[in-house]
Amino acid sequence: MNLEFIFKVIDKEEWQKAKQSGTYGGSEKDIKDGYIHFSEEDQVEETLKKHFLNKENLVLLRVNAFKLEHLLWEQASNGDMYPHLYSPLDTSTVVNEYELSLNEDGSYQLPDILKKYQFNRPK
Repeated sequence: MNLEFIFKVIDKEEWQKAKQSGTYGGSEKDIKDGYIHFSEEDQVEETLKKHFLNKENLVLLRVNAFKLEHLLWEQASNGDMYPHLYSPLDTSTVVNEYELSLNEDGSYQLPDILKKYQFNRPK
């Protein structure tokens, strides 16, 4: 577990608007749930498979968790602990952004920093 960096999958247009304003208030689901959903580095691919299958125009944000106030790790229904932010995201805490390319099978090409977590797929 790397506590320093957490990851957020976001629509490219939403991210462009957030960069202009300096803050991101969350997706529709985030707003409904009352917090911004994040993933740890080893949870990103599963998050993509569960919530973003076959969606295009996505960006993966790498965020410095040490700079976030109101961040809690909470247990999800699957028993895993996920980072949740109970405030808007200050865009200055984002240290990298990666465009996610969609593969033919509906999965995503992950950035090199996450390749070690990529599931083995049948050929």
